[in-house]
Formats: sequence, C-alpha cells, structure tokens
Amino acid sequence: MTDLAPKYNPNEVEKGRYQEWLDEDLFKPSGDKKAHPYSIVIPPPNVTGKLHLGHAWDTAIQDTLIRFKRMEGYDTLYLPGMDHAGIATQAKVEAKLRKQGKDRHQMGREAFVKQVWDWKDEYANIIKGQWAKMGLSLDYSRERFTLDKGLSKAVRKVFVQLYNEGLIYRGEYIINWDPELQTALSDIEVIHKDDKGAFYHIKYPFVDGSGFVEIVTTRPETMFGDTAVAVAPGDERYKDIVGKELVLPLVGRHIPIIEDQHVDPEFGTGLVKITPAHDPNDFQVGNRHNLERINVMNDDGTMNEEAGKYAGMDRFEAREALVKDLKKEGYLIKVEPIVHSVGHSERSGVQVEPRLSKQWFVKMKPLAEEVLKNQKTDGKVNFVPERFEGTLNHWMEDVHDWVISRQLWWGHRIPAWYNKKTGETYVGEEAPKDIENWEQDPDVLDTWFSSALWPFSTLGWPDTDNPDFKRYFPTNTLVTGYDIIFFWVSRMIFQGLHFTKKRPFKDVVLHGLMRDEQGRKMSKSLGNGVDPMDVVDKYGADALRWFLLNGTAPGQDTRYDPKKLAAAWNFINKIWNASRFVIMNLPEDAKPAHMPDTTKFDLADSWIFDRLNHTVSEVTRLFDEYKFGEAGRELYNFIWNDFCDWYIEISKVALNGDDEELKARKQENLIWILDQILRLMHPIMPFVTEKLWLSMPHEGKSIMTAKYPETHAEFENKQADSDMAFLIEVIKAVRNIRMEVNAPMSSQIDIMIQLDDEANKHILDDNAEYVENFLHPKDLQVAADIEAPKLAKTAVIPGAQIFVPLTELVNVDDELKKMEKEEKRLEEEVQRAEKKLANQGFVAHAPEAVVNKEKEKKADYESQLAGVRERMKELKESK
Repeated sequence: MTDLAPKYNPNEVEKGRYQEWLDEDLFKPSGDKKAHPYSIVIPPPNVTGKLHLGHAWDTAIQDTLIRFKRMEGYDTLYLPGMDHAGIATQAKVEAKLRKQGKDRHQMGREAFVKQVWDWKDEYANIIKGQWAKMGLSLDYSRERFTLDKGLSKAVRKVFVQLYNEGLIYRGEYIINWDPELQTALSDIEVIHKDDKGAFYHIKYPFVDGSGFVEIVTTRPETMFGDTAVAVAPGDERYKDIVGKELVLPLVGRHIPIIEDQHVDPEFGTGLVKITPAHDPNDFQVGNRHNLERINVMNDDGTMNEEAGKYAGMDRFEAREALVKDLKKEGYLIKVEPIVHSVGHSERSGVQVEPRLSKQWFVKMKPLAEEVLKNQKTDGKVNFVPERFEGTLNHWMEDVHDWVISRQLWWGHRIPAWYNKKTGETYVGEEAPKDIENWEQDPDVLDTWFSSALWPFSTLGWPDTDNPDFKRYFPTNTLVTGYDIIFFWVSRMIFQGLHFTKKRPFKDVVLHGLMRDEQGRKMSKSLGNGVDPMDVVDKYGADALRWFLLNGTAPGQDTRYDPKKLAAAWNFINKIWNASRFVIMNLPEDAKPAHMPDTTKFDLADSWIFDRLNHTVSEVTRLFDEYKFGEAGRELYNFIWNDFCDWYIEISKVALNGDDEELKARKQENLIWILDQILRLMHPIMPFVTEKLWLSMPHEGKSIMTAKYPETHAEFENKQADSDMAFLIEVIKAVRNIRMEVNAPMSSQIDIMIQLDDEANKHILDDNAEYVENFLHPKDLQVAADIEAPKLAKTAVIPGAQIFVPLTELVNVDDELKKMEKEEKRLEEEVQRAEKKLANQGFVAHAPEAVVNKEKEKKADYESQLAGVRERMKELKESK
C-alpha cells in the first residue's frame, strides 16, 4: 500500500498517469467478441487553434460514457480525430502570412498548402496534449483526419455517387459570397446581426418623360445590375404603368415595369427594383420573366466595368460616391437611416454579398425526405433533450439546396475535370486517363461535406467489410452542442442514411453553451474566454470534469464559476482524506475488497450498504439517461454525507475499541465501500480514483478495467435505512442544542427523548454505544410517556421530541421565540402540503407513490406542529 499525502495535490496525482495508461494499451477496445460493442467517434475539433471550454465539456461527457461502459463490460471504442476546417484554417494561415508580408497567390497553391499542413501539424500536437490533460481514453491507433487518404476516398465516392444520382449539380445561382476570403458560403455559415444602414429613395424616370416612380433600396450600388422594376399583380396604384419602360438613373439603360408575386404591395412604395445577379428573390423573378443577369462586382467586393466610372471602387465606397451623384443629378429623393439585420461571414466577419456565381450544389429535398421518413421509425435518431428533434425536422422541412463548392486551396478538391478542347465535364473518383487534355476544378468542397461522413468514414467506409465498420457502426452516442444541429448533426444523419441505410448514431446528447459568470457567451471580442488547460493547472482535470458534468442538465447553457471549481477540488479532497483514513486503518496484510458477511452487520452497516445499493442503482440509471447532473448529486450526497460524515465517524468507535473481531469487520466494510465509491467515481474523475485505488489492496492493473458496481439483493434493507435516519436525526438534534447553548461534547448533559412510538426505543437501546459516543449523556431517558421538563432546550424531529433540561442556560422568552418561529415554519409546510393535495390535477395525474409521499409529509408536519404547540404551552406555564 502506498503512502498518501495529507492533502490532495492534483498536479502530483495526474503527472505521468496518462502516459502509463497509453503504455499499457488500456484505451483500445477489449477485443471480446462476446461483449456488446459501444462506440463514440469524437466530434473532430478544427485544427485552427487550441480547444476551448465547450470542447472540454463535449469530451468530458464522452469520456465519462466510454469509461462507464468499459467498466460495465462493453467492448468500447472512443475514436479520435480532427477536422481540416477548410475556410477557417485557410483564413488563419493567410492572416499569419500577411503579417510576414506574404500572399498565397504569390506563393502558389502547392507552397501555400504546405504552409497549411505545417499549421495543422503544430495545432494537432497541441490538441493531443490537451486531450491527454483531460484524461480522454482515446484509441490513438485509429486516429483520423478529414483530409487523410481513407476519408478522401470516402469523399470522392460520395460526391461521384450523388452526382450520378442527380443529387449534385453545377449551376449559376445566387449564393452568399465572402469578399475577403473570396469564397462561397452556405446559408448556415452566415451570421445575421444588426448594422446601421439606410433606405435610399430614388427617382426612376419614365422613358417617355411623363414623370418618375419612386424606388426604395438599401443597396444602391447594385442598381447597375437592375433589369426591371416590379409591382404586385393587381396593384390598383400601378395598373396603368405596367409594361412601360424606365430610364436607369446615371446609366441610361431602359428597363421594363413588370408584375410579379414576389412584390409585397405593403412594403415601401410597392415598387421594387429587380437585380437578378445580386439578390436571391430577384434571381427567381428574373427566371420567371427571362431577365438578363448582370453581375456588377468583382470577387473582392470592388465594382467591375458594369459600374462605369465607379469601377474599381470598394462596394461601400462606390455606394457613397453614387449617392452623392444621384443627389447632384436630382435623382435622390431622401435618405432614411435605419438599423437592419445584415448577413456577415462567420469566418471573416465582413458583410456577405449575395451574388450570382457558378457553383456546385447538393439537391437537398430528396435527402431531407429520407431523414423525415426515418424519424418516424424505430430506427430514428434519438435526441436528448427530445425537443431538439423538432429543430432537426423543421430544418429538413424547409431545407434549401446546399452550395458545396468553396473558392479555397485547403480542402478536398472537387473530383470534376473540364476538357480543355471540348468543354466536356468529367466527374469521377480518379482523374481522367489522358490528363493533359483535362483541367481539374480549382475549387474545394465545403468542410461540412467531409465531416458529414465522419461517423462511418472513420470506421473504414466505403469498405463495408472493414472489421471496425461491421462492429462499431452505427455508433452509439454523439455528444455535441445544440448550436451545430444545422451545420453538422443534420448532415451526418442524411449522409449516413443515404449511404449506409442506417442512422449514424443511436442517440444525440446535446449540451448548451458555456457562458461567463455574468451569463454572456464567451468570445474573443469580450475577452471573457477561459482556457480549460489553465483550469486543469489550478484545480486538476478531475475537478474540471466534475464541474462540467455535475453542474449541467442536457440542452441547458451553463456558467463558468470558479467557486464551483474550488468546491469540486474540495469534494475531491474530501474523498482523498476519507480514502487516506480507510487505508491507514487497514492491517498490513489486508486483502482486496470482497463481499462482506451481511449476517454480522449492525445497524450502521446495514444502513450504509442499503444506501450504497440505492446509489449504484440510481447513478447507473441516470448515466444511461444522460442525466449527469442528477447522478452527480446522488454521488455527492452518498460520499460526503452518508459515508464520510456518518459511516466513517461511526466506524471510529469500533476502530478505536478493543474488540478485534468487530474492528476487522469494520475494516472489511470500509474497504469494500471505498472500492465501490472509487469505481462509481472513476468515469468522471479518472486520475484521482486510479491513484487511490492503486494505493489500497486491489486486483488488476487499473481501475479502468475493474467492474462497475452492481446492486446486491442482500444489501437491501429499508428498515435499516429508516432506523438509521431516526438515529441520525436524534444525534443531529442534540448536537444542534449543544451548539446553541455552547455545551461542548466533552460535557455530559441530561437528555430526554419522548417517542411518538415506543417501537423506536429499540433503535437507541440496540445502538447504545453509538448513543453514548455521539450524545454523551449524563442521564438519558427514552420513553413515550415522558413528562417534559418545565425549562429545556427542545427539538422536534420525525417520531420524537428531544428535551435537554437546561435550567441555568436557557432563557424561557428566547426559547418561546424560537418555538414560535418553528411553529410558523411548520404551519406553512402543512398549508403547502394541503394545497398540493387539494389540487385535483396533481392527485389525478401524479404517480400514486408520489401522492402517498406527500400525504406522509403532511402527517409528519402536523405531528411535529402538535409537539411544538404542546411545548410552547408548557414553556408559558413554567413562567
């Protein structure tokens, strides 16, 4: 047995432990083909930087589940990997190069991509170091990367198959364009936020000189691309001008007035300029009316030659100059300042520009219908909390085609080639044989295209005979934040169903966002982010993991709170001290924990083993239901309150006594319960439980592979639970009285216990040694017919009233005031119970056991209230 330091030091406990686990190959699947498989593939972090608290939260839950299932005997796989994160990583590397005075276009594609690979290697090593500090039991022999050879093969196969099925197509559509990164964005890569802007009211004159119409726009710089003005069909105000032509201000081009259902007659003037190349709705209008599409901007957000003298200007600079000229030429009616919601690039932060572009798209409707259909079957993906299934379904019901091409260099090249001579398009998993006549599409695929395949591509697909794919797919549980249901969860589901005909995971466990102490979202701009590795350095990984699991409920946001981290450390220190006490009190030849002989249990033994049974049962159930916060509360209450504060203290009586046989039994009981506690806690706190378990008599090389606790029928003893609860209440009541009157435990006092039921007398009689040690009475009277003394400190507990005659120490008036407060409290409790039981909805719909429990509480409060009132009467009479 190893000596343990007097105080828990997480740095000492955790140092070197992870490498020992790796050296012993403890993270790999068991290989037991008779065991049920259980698999989690890690949501791959982006190689853009260090992990944040959200990642720590994700992985703490995942690793807890894996360690729990491993101990339950499952053949577990926790598969690691990272995402190349195309647009995000390229943006980071380009920013780094700009500081060095370099530009990717000057470097060329090959040299730039090499720079990104160097970045990836640097940050992948940092992330692995963070995984190690968190104690994640990942099987690194199966580590994957979204740009590795196997995943690239899967991506090409998926692209080609979807193309051949008519579900991938190339065409000109309005897309979201990032002028800084110069790439297309999907709808969900656009963040809408309020910006200052304006409604610009502009005159569009009739060609025949008969006047003008008033057009309102927020983007006057796009007017160079106007090809019509539209009104709502049947709008009486404009029925006479439909078909007439207008002169485009400052341009001179003639454009028609048309009718289209897109126009809202209630908005603005009821006249809308139509710019098919720069607005998604206008694009549809243009298709219906066969209008020309005129693109007026370059890729970098500057105006092109279509903008005439404004060509080369930045779009916002051109807007300012154009508005001045419109005013000068008499076309500007007014400028009306507004604040409106504008799309911004998630990555660069610049305003997104809707513009016409030739891109590759996934036709989403057929794929979405597969998901919606599957969600109505037994093979659906289960969401925890269940309400988030509605989020998935809503998105699938209102889905738009997905633009998957990105004008980047870092990522999966689109497997499409164009013939230099004929213009023919070839799509295939391999390049054309006569490659010199073909040129590959320069674009890459959206990052989410490859990460959508993550649950099955990481397990060897498209090789469906791969042993890992056959054994571990579908995976069991996906743990992630609710904020990426659209980005990632939904895409994994439709790709998984389409290509494997199975759901990619059985359950999706969603947690919320990590916020700061004030409830604000953590962000770089606010400077309120917290590095989880700093937390580990201060409090230890086990404390961070306990905080992340114990303070949350599925789907809910949580606040970072250093006080809770300190409390977590304190809890671990409590476990450490309890373990140290038990180990120090074991004989030198102590054997590993073994099943105790229940026939020799006293009340405290029967009680603690019944409580252990309850804790094992509840924690196992709550883990399986992903209710980690509730499981944490069960563990905390059992360990701190039942085991440390009561059972260990009660056991000291025997450990310090002369009965060697009783002492040995207590030692055996203590080591069994400690062993079970460490196993229960291991999935959440892997480091400290390993250290403590290896410091006591044990079998096996690691607690990680020890069996998870199970309930035992012979430990069930509800009578002991009830009897011990009574004894504890008596002890607590007398201790409280001693504190109130400043009577230390070293002083003996007279104690009178008036029982509601004489049957409870045996509890105190049978445990006389405990009563003596914890009450330290000078004279103890226990009976149902005790006559209360005139002046005493009084406590009313379920089943009894306790009197400590204190003639010289108690002020009757003070005691009456205390009793009046207690009377008021009990009256409120009775009223609350009566109100609840009078609620027909509660009585009719709550489980019978819950209703009965409420009735019992009401009766208990009424009994205590009667006792308080009787005592008040006696006190008044004593005056």
